[in-house]
Amino acid sequence: MSDDPAVRRLADWNAERLRDLADRHATPTYVLDLNRVRENATRLRGAFPDADVAYAVKANTTRAVLETLEAEGVDAECAAAGEVKRALDAGFPGERIRYTAVNPPDRDLDYIGEVGRAHDIVVTVGARDTLDRLAERGYEGRLCVRVNPGVGAGHHAKVSTGAEPKFGVPYDRAGEVVDAAREVGEVVGIHAHAGSGISGDDLAAHRELVSRMGELAREVGDLEFVAVGGGFGVPYRETEPPLDLDRVADATRDALGEVDARLAIEPGRYFVADAGVLLSTVNTVKETPETTVVGIDAGMTTLLRPALYDAYHAVRSLAPDADDRPTESVELAGPVCETADVLARDRPLAAPERGDHLAVGNAGAYGYEMASNYNSRPRPAVVALDGGDDRLVARREDLTDITELERW
Repeated sequence: MSDDPAVRRLADWNAERLRDLADRHATPTYVLDLNRVRENATRLRGAFPDADVAYAVKANTTRAVLETLEAEGVDAECAAAGEVKRALDAGFPGERIRYTAVNPPDRDLDYIGEVGRAHDIVVTVGARDTLDRLAERGYEGRLCVRVNPGVGAGHHAKVSTGAEPKFGVPYDRAGEVVDAAREVGEVVGIHAHAGSGISGDDLAAHRELVSRMGELAREVGDLEFVAVGGGFGVPYRETEPPLDLDRVADATRDALGEVDARLAIEPGRYFVADAGVLLSTVNTVKETPETTVVGIDAGMTTLLRPALYDAYHAVRSLAPDADDRPTESVELAGPVCETADVLARDRPLAAPERGDHLAVGNAGAYGYEMASNYNSRPRPAVVALDGGDDRLVARREDLTDITELERW
């Protein structure tokens, strides 16, 4: 196998090392491989050599990931003021940060108005109202206009953004908003995003979005970049092929056409999904007439994607004798008092025993980011691998952390 395969499957992780991490750090714990993050960055830059490549920070804001990508020369695309602060704290210079919020609250714009001026951050507006609110704050810096191209794609309806009216100004009004923005500050770009988890099956929609953005760029002129989002998919199922990134890049360049501006892309998931796994421990094995319910210590408060999106994540037993055990069809259930708190149903797994460690694949994107304290459950720990070294980069919360912010 290549040192840098197009996708890293759960089976490619070293089971002995994962068991050791679970034993030393307890579970549930996220494990992030920073070298894999670097490999994914290298592959993206290779496919898009002339583009501005930015990381959609919302996929994983862990300081270790941000510092790794900053050192790789990747820019930061931030969806909230807190993400901008994280990017600045991780060492991103302001000129390499784009703020692309949706309906930003006043306190966010207050912060962005200050740091945007101080650090030369690009501020993206997706509504005329947002532009007016920036003008009221005296903002005169670099601006980008987010456009709704009327074309959406993605792995789930809840992450298909390109045709959802919440996102961006309507395409037929984009030109006038660009003109208005030029009265406020320096318009350096236009932006659109089709959705998340785009695969080869979605290239027609992606091409249409990019084509429309190319037309708009030629119409409004005088831009530094045209951002067409990211959302590049990764194969969550073991049998799915990896994304043909070169094909996506060729289709993107072809659809954009000749423009006097740089192409900009903003993937998130592609950088980090297969760079992370979630470690969990079996605490209960219950035989029922319908199935064997395997209770684990990671639930929807640890990994929300299955409950929110019906998302599939590969699961692997890390038991030393897993290969010698019979395979059973099981339901993996978490400790949260919700029917939705099921990680997998009818999933083949080496016959589970209490105390077994399990690994959940492709957990580097939107895993720890979406963790919550629902049911007053502490959030998990995060361990980063860098070559042969590992370090705790986010400690596990305890019960005292649950009430730390409360006042009476």
